[in-house]
Amino acid sequence: MGKFKINGGNRLYGELKVNGAKNSVLPILAASILNEGISVMHGCPKLKDVYSMIEILEHLGANVTFKGRDIIVDARNVKDSEIPDNLMRTMRSSIFLMGALISRNKKALMSFPGGCDIGHRPIDLHLKGLRRLGIKIEESYGYIKCEGWKMKGNEIHLDFPSVGATENIMLAAVKAEGVTIIRNAAKEPEIEDLQNFLNSMGAKISGAGTNTIIIEGVKRLHDTEYTIIPDRIVAGTYLCAAVITKGELTVVNALKEHLEPLLSKLRETGCSIQTGNDYIKIRCDKRPKAVDMVITLPYPGFPTDLQPQMVSVLSVADGTTIVTETIFDNRFKYTEELIRMGADIKVEGRVAVIRGVEKLMGAKVVARDLRGGAALIIAGLGAEGTTIVEEAEHIDRGYESIEKALKSVGGDIVRIM
Repeated sequence: MGKFKINGGNRLYGELKVNGAKNSVLPILAASILNEGISVMHGCPKLKDVYSMIEILEHLGANVTFKGRDIIVDARNVKDSEIPDNLMRTMRSSIFLMGALISRNKKALMSFPGGCDIGHRPIDLHLKGLRRLGIKIEESYGYIKCEGWKMKGNEIHLDFPSVGATENIMLAAVKAEGVTIIRNAAKEPEIEDLQNFLNSMGAKISGAGTNTIIIEGVKRLHDTEYTIIPDRIVAGTYLCAAVITKGELTVVNALKEHLEPLLSKLRETGCSIQTGNDYIKIRCDKRPKAVDMVITLPYPGFPTDLQPQMVSVLSVADGTTIVTETIFDNRFKYTEELIRMGADIKVEGRVAVIRGVEKLMGAKVVARDLRGGAALIIAGLGAEGTTIVEEAEHIDRGYESIEKALKSVGGDIVRIM
């Protein structure tokens, strides 16, 4: 298990480029088996989760090439519909292959997915929606067996706007007979990206980005070439790193409309922010101010995946902030590590009260999940002294060589074994 060693106190300055979104490329890779042909995806990040998805696709019979920033999937020989337990447990996004496999092969067999331990994340909404399409689902001894020999479109109302359930239903409904309407659908940019990818291979989907998505089933799909949208969470992480180090960063290939909830809060802290068509420039030359409150909500609300990074910034802000987490019930575990670094944080259930301190101190801490790990790196960059962040593999799931990126703009950070 690798670690990151960070000597804090350096001001970040310069330019960083963001690659394609992890939360887009994973469901799009799952979707690449639907055309029974060739799919070319541009701008792909080199992440642990991406390689895990590629391994699953290859197990199913696909031929996958990852060269530069391009992933080429040849899905002509995908015959298998069973995903072994050891592959399913590597990441939660493997669940997207349920809808894709049912659409492609009319059946699927898999265990429950793995991923970060950030709280209870049931797949009940996935299964409920798929059953509405006429898919027979049996759950037994930790495995899910699905059969969809005669799928028909239907109206599906999600009890909660779940990203995963919305995408899984989209994947399954692409080739279902008739029209499927998903109401109370999630609105995240990554869902719109999946819609655009599927439409590029001949699907007929509209409404992604709103709470109602309409899918007209088609019989066949064709080869496609597509560019993944930028990763808004990576971009937001870099912006938070600039704030805590009182730095100045230009984040390139970042879309301001995807990050407005974060930008709004960072402006409240006193940062200067400029935006263009494909960049965000942030400058913060003094201690940030606390904000009244941060509440995580489904898009376009404040993203739960940027809550830990924002808390790192607020831990050194002037004043007190209340942060409420409404998405995951165990997302505040990383705060125990920030407290080791001198942060004043009190957590009660899904609410954290952060009283900003003048500075954090370097310490040995553990990354317990992906975004919490990123928050600890941010904290280490702004802390006095040396911070060791253990269990780097969690962070590698969503950040490509984060130490190289941060070092290129002045961060004193290295990976050690």
